[in-house]
Formats: sequence, C-alpha cells, structure tokens
Amino acid sequence: MAQKILIVDDAAFMRMMIKDILIKNGYEVVGEAADGVQAVEKYKEFQPDLVTMDITMPEMDGITALKEIKKINPNAKVLMCSAMGQQAMVIDAIQAGAKDFIVKPFQADRVIEAISKTLG
Repeated sequence: MAQKILIVDDAAFMRMMIKDILIKNGYEVVGEAADGVQAVEKYKEFQPDLVTMDITMPEMDGITALKEIKKINPNAKVLMCSAMGQQAMVIDAIQAGAKDFIVKPFQADRVIEAISKTLG
C-alpha cells in the first residue's frame, strides 16, 4: 500500500509541485492544507505516514503546527519545507521534532530522498 502523505503549504502552486513529485513516485497524497490550523485538523482526520510542512504560513506557522502534531502523535514524521535563508527556523523545527527539511525551490530527487529516508 502506498505511503500516505499530507502536504502543507500556503502556496497552492507549491502544494501542486510537491503533489506531482509524490504521485509520480508512487506516494498517495491524502490531503492538503494551506496553514498550520488546517494541518493539525487534517493530521487528526487522515493520520498520514508523513507530513510535508511549510514553515512560514498564515494563522499558525509550521513550527507551531509541528509541535501540535507531535502532541497528537509523538511519533509523527514531519518534513519541513523552507525557502533559502531560513536556517534558524529550520534548526528550531528540527529541535521541535522535524525529521528533515527540504529547501525551496524543490528538486524532485531531494524531495524523494528525504521522504524515503524519513519513512525508512
């Protein structure tokens, strides 16, 4: 059975790019969220195997959402997505429990490498 992934990013075209990469590589995208609040709700709803989480979003940022998801499931696997120059935030995210991070603009092979490594 395909691994289930939830994509979280406030930019629709970024979600579409990740979704395209994932589907081409045999993953199942179970849901999408545009902010941290939706991310937490959809995590509860879908119980995905992995979440790709943007850091900078309206309503609730990715690091706060990551912490909320970790409260629901301490074993949750979350990959952070960040633009260049957000290194400090990436360190915060890793300390909060993120498994890895991918940098925008996305390179398909790096996305798949990070996901397969995280899912083991």
